[in-house]
Amino acid sequence: MADVIEVLVPGGKASPGPPIGPALGPLGINIKAVVDDINAKTASYNGMQVPVKVIVDDKKNVTLEIGIPPASALILIEAGLEKGASGEAGLEKGLSSERTVGNISIAQVIKIAKMKRQSSLSYELKNTVKEILGTCLSMGITVDEKPARDVQKAIDAGEYADLFIEP
Repeated sequence: MADVIEVLVPGGKASPGPPIGPALGPLGINIKAVVDDINAKTASYNGMQVPVKVIVDDKKNVTLEIGIPPASALILIEAGLEKGASGEAGLEKGLSSERTVGNISIAQVIKIAKMKRQSSLSYELKNTVKEILGTCLSMGITVDEKPARDVQKAIDAGEYADLFIEP
């Protein structure tokens, strides 16, 4: 039977301290080698929290499963921001200019949706894009200089249909 440890680590900057070290210590494996491997595999997610599963089998073989960071982290990277708006960002219909903290393009939203596709509850890319737009709305991020809710409505009206043709 394998031991499975699930942790959130900073991309490319995991350390043998908590939460990894204390979780892996009792398993009798080389923690430094595991941390180095995690850092190598998560380096492209620098500045984001990355979900990682460390699977240790009976023979002390280690397998890593690297997840995709949360949609909000990917949106912030695309928008070039450190954090989104306050919790009030999407409470009113549309976003006022003071609550808008950044803007990304529909192409960037689609890029994020493709990354998050496997963990999405949606069967179609279009619906995954709408999920990402919902996250943009709550964060105060506009899409193509429009409130994310308006872009969701435009997708429902068929305006972006040509962008959702999958190979």
